Amino acid sequence: MKKIAIIGLVGLALITTNCKSKKTETTTNQEQKRGQQGQDPFAEMDKNNDGLLTKTEAKGPIANDFAKIDLDGDGIITRAEFDKAPKPQRGGGDRPARR
Repeated sequence: MKKIAIIGLVGLALITTNCKSKKTETTTNQEQKRGQQGQDPFAEMDKNNDGLLTKTEAKGPIANDFAKIDLDGDGIITRAEFDKAPKPQRGGGDRPARR
């Protein structure tokens, strides 16, 4: 009877360990997917990974408003300048009310 109990406990321990391993793997995959989906536009544009955006790296609204975002006028947008920039409005403006 003791052998059955010990085998059962060992089996339960193995199952629990395997479940924890799967959970960690899933979390890591989600983090990688988030990075691939461009959750950080600054990092996505920073092609040479130097932590700075130049005019040639900037895209979209950042490129259009580069001079406004480059607060010190040095031709480079730092992470701090990027974080202070106004965020683009989503949704495309006012919509007529639904009837």
